[in-house]
Amino acid sequence: MAVIGFIGLGHMGGPMSANLVAAGHTVRGFDLSSAALSEARAAGVQVQPSAVEAVAGADAVITMLPGGAQLLACYRDVLGSVPAGALLIDCSTVDVADSRAAHDLAAEAGFGSLDAPVSGGTAGAAAGTLTFMVGGAEDAFRRAGQFLDPMARKVIHCGGPGHGQVTKMCNNLILGASMIAVSEAFVLGERLGLSNQALYDVASVSTGQCWALTTNCPVPDLVETSRANHDYEPGFAAALMLKDLRLAESAAEQSGADTAIGRLATELYQRFNDEGGGGYDFGAIIRSIRERSGEPAPAATEATEATGATEVTGTA
Repeated sequence: MAVIGFIGLGHMGGPMSANLVAAGHTVRGFDLSSAALSEARAAGVQVQPSAVEAVAGADAVITMLPGGAQLLACYRDVLGSVPAGALLIDCSTVDVADSRAAHDLAAEAGFGSLDAPVSGGTAGAAAGTLTFMVGGAEDAFRRAGQFLDPMARKVIHCGGPGHGQVTKMCNNLILGASMIAVSEAFVLGERLGLSNQALYDVASVSTGQCWALTTNCPVPDLVETSRANHDYEPGFAAALMLKDLRLAESAAEQSGADTAIGRLATELYQRFNDEGGGGYDFGAIIRSIRERSGEPAPAATEATEATGATEVTGTA
């Protein structure tokens, strides 16, 4: 088993570090939040008074930080104390340029490094079922399995330095846009008298099927795993979705890609955050769409509400 320095023990990093402890690794952790440190200590993490002390003696250093500025500051602070031969794995979601700058800092100091942002939210972090999108050299990726596997359902090598971040922002552009489309479809159906159950029964087995519908449906009481069933307590907060969409928009501008839907999704999540929705799950954007759709929806017919759609055969 290995010694792992883990910097950033918040909503994602805390349960991730706990899974590494459960797998038998020694985890030395640091966070600026005393509450996060207390929770990590209860999970078996050996909490440290500083990031520098957390990396002492580490075989790998994992970071899960709010942004690129924090990541680069952390690397500049700790690299002089990281043991020779340690692997640096950044699981934060940051700008591609910042990610590649972190790789450069690691290389200049003689360390192998990976950018490995995640998908799966807090539920996946707790369950150890995250998907890691990994960028970096092939030899560094091969070394990373023992550190990432206890936290993961899938670990996918996406290419060279920064390509994990590219994959993450592209994935979340799809996710943010699809959640808006699913939400608009339900609101439209409601206003035309269609029951939510009927729409779900059809779309979930037809060409409208997507994760935003079948796993995190923005309408409550249709999907067991949806955060809508818990008053949109965040699995993935709207503020974080906005952050990722902004990163995608910035990358699109720099690369010359025309991402019109991405720009619109960014605008809509910005509006939702400005309305006070940032602390809710990103599926709660359906509330903003309902509020802007005017009068309350007409009630669906009693028979349709009771039975949903009646299946005859096949799918659309």
